[in-house]
Amino acid sequence: MPEAAQTIAETRGRQPSTRSTARELAQRLRAVRERTLLLASDLSGEQLLGPRLAIVNPPLWEFAHVAWFQEHWCLRYRALGELAPSLIENGDPLYNSAIAAHDTRWDLPLLPFAAVQRYLAAVLERVLERLEREPGNPALRYFAELAAAHEEMHCEAFTYTRQTLGYAPPRFAAPAAHTGGAWPGDVEVAGGEFLLGARAGSGFVFDNEKWAHRVELAPFSLARAAVTNGEFAAFVDDRGYARRELWCDAGWQWRVNAAARAPVYWVRQEGQWMQRVYDGIAPLALHAALIHVNWFEADAWCRWTGRRLPSEAEWEQAAATTPSDPAGTRGKRTYPWGENAADADRANLYGVCSATSDVAAFAAGDSAWGCRQMLGNAWEWTADWFNPYPGFVRDPYQEYSEPWFGNHKALRGGCYATSASLLRNTWRNFYTPERRDVFAGFRTCKA
Repeated sequence: MPEAAQTIAETRGRQPSTRSTARELAQRLRAVRERTLLLASDLSGEQLLGPRLAIVNPPLWEFAHVAWFQEHWCLRYRALGELAPSLIENGDPLYNSAIAAHDTRWDLPLLPFAAVQRYLAAVLERVLERLEREPGNPALRYFAELAAAHEEMHCEAFTYTRQTLGYAPPRFAAPAAHTGGAWPGDVEVAGGEFLLGARAGSGFVFDNEKWAHRVELAPFSLARAAVTNGEFAAFVDDRGYARRELWCDAGWQWRVNAAARAPVYWVRQEGQWMQRVYDGIAPLALHAALIHVNWFEADAWCRWTGRRLPSEAEWEQAAATTPSDPAGTRGKRTYPWGENAADADRANLYGVCSATSDVAAFAAGDSAWGCRQMLGNAWEWTADWFNPYPGFVRDPYQEYSEPWFGNHKALRGGCYATSASLLRNTWRNFYTPERRDVFAGFRTCKA
């Protein structure tokens, strides 16, 4: 029997697929592995475990989990869900996140870091050999893209883990972000009928993006840029964290329990706001996109200004359509600027910078409606809970979306640590509303 699954569960009559060639996937897998190893290269001793926190994994566990995931789907997975043996003993109970409960991962008999590195190398070598041997195998190519995307997402998680734990910046991060100043004002978006979600045949997408369906939107105004540090500082200085009327009930309860008085990494020194960036303290860049605020903080700022967070559909219409085709019926854009892949002129992505850039930067990445930085720089909270689209059917990686429906908020757009290979206008991220360790901010709208 071949090593890869010969059939994949159909999704509304269409199999999950990829347009990527075996050669392209091999290059992507090599590139993301280089990033993973760079993120791990300067960690040792206690840094590889870190403190027991609900919001991060022990790095030693997470690096091995990346290898386990790639091995599971690209080497071990069979038709009907059967699995071949792993290269390591007890791999499933140790590194399958659906089995190894989060709060137990610090106590498991984890592989030493040298053994983790050998496991990573051995799995990748075998996957690359399979891609070379079976370039026409559609199931293998689909799972190779799934593994690449999974590892790229973990590279982002490794990056914000370094921030959370106060480690040094990643070795690949540039020391400065792009300047350019503020970018105030709104654009007017048509609303009306809109096709929300990915269309079949558009290549690799996750099950939560499927499929495009009609929604009706009222016309709305959307901010041209995300909220900046300086704009949020005005809310903090106006006692925004102390004013009960600005917070929803759950948000106020969170604020009290967390004793929050400002964004999590902000500190007041000599009369000005500073922020901790990895292991150092830096002046607050007033025109840079705000990050490290949770959904409750974003919602409170909106109440303070008399605005609101956009829905997912509003965000996607502003990112993916044009004024001449606001419904997206003649074809939605893959990226806000069109069909060309993201580059350093269009978006702040994948750790090119070590922080968010000014919101006026990256003009080449504007959407057709005139919104800037809809991909990259900062994830953007939306008003919506993360829920399935009509007719949802799970993809083979069943734990990716379904367990989180209804208890996470949806975010759009990517951040400065996100891989460009992951992002498209239909991509949906999701975090619980109290999370503020991630690289998330927001933009606002009004009716």
